Amino acid sequence: MNTRVKICCMHSVEEARLAVSMGAAAVGMVGAMPSGPGPIDDDLIRRIAAAVPPPVATFLLTCETGADEIVAHHRRTLTNTIQLVDAPEMGAVASVRAELPAIKIVRVVHVRDEGSVDEALCAAEEADALLLDSGNPDLSVKQLGGTGRVHDWRLSRRIVDLSPQPVFLAGGLKPENVRAAIEQVGPFGVDLCTGVRTGNRLDPRKLEAFFREVDLANK
Repeated sequence: MNTRVKICCMHSVEEARLAVSMGAAAVGMVGAMPSGPGPIDDDLIRRIAAAVPPPVATFLLTCETGADEIVAHHRRTLTNTIQLVDAPEMGAVASVRAELPAIKIVRVVHVRDEGSVDEALCAAEEADALLLDSGNPDLSVKQLGGTGRVHDWRLSRRIVDLSPQPVFLAGGLKPENVRAAIEQVGPFGVDLCTGVRTGNRLDPRKLEAFFREVDLANK
C-alpha cells in the first residue's frame, strides 16, 4: 500500500492546488491556535476547502475540545475531515459524530513517552484515524503541532502495529528523512508543514523532492 501524503498549513487556494498537483492525498488548514505556524481565518479555510477537488481530503485543524465548539468551527469551514489537535472533552467525539455523521474525525496524539501508546489506542477507539505529532499540550502555552521536531519513531511504530485505525506520522518530516520514517514506522500516511516551505511559502522544489523520496520508500 502506497503511503499517503498530507500537506498541512495551506495559506491559499494556490498553495492547495500546488500540493494536489504534486500528489497530495490531503491538505490541512490550521484554525486559530495557541502557538505554531500556519493559522488562517475560517473564511479562507472554507474557500480553500471548496476549491479542492475530490477525492482529496480537506482537514480542518481545530484546537476546540468541546462538541458544540468543534461543530461550530466545522460549520464555518466545511471541510470533509476534522483534525482534533488537543484531547477532546469526554463524550465530545460521539456528539460531533451525531451532528456531523458524514465528516471524518482524526485524533492527534503527541508522542512523548510510553504513555503515548496507551493514549493512542484509546483515541483510536473513537476516531477514523490517528495522527502522531510532536507537540506538548501540557505547556502553559500549548504546543499542538508545527514544532518541526521529530519524536521517537519506535513508539510510533508500536502504535502503528497496534492501532485498529490508520495512522498518519507527523513531526519534523522533510525530504531528507521521510524515506527513513516510512521504512521505520510504516504509517498509512505522512503529514508535514514546515518541511516543504521556504520563507513560510510552499516550495515546489522541496515538494518535488519530498514526493520523490516517498515514491522511493514505496518501491
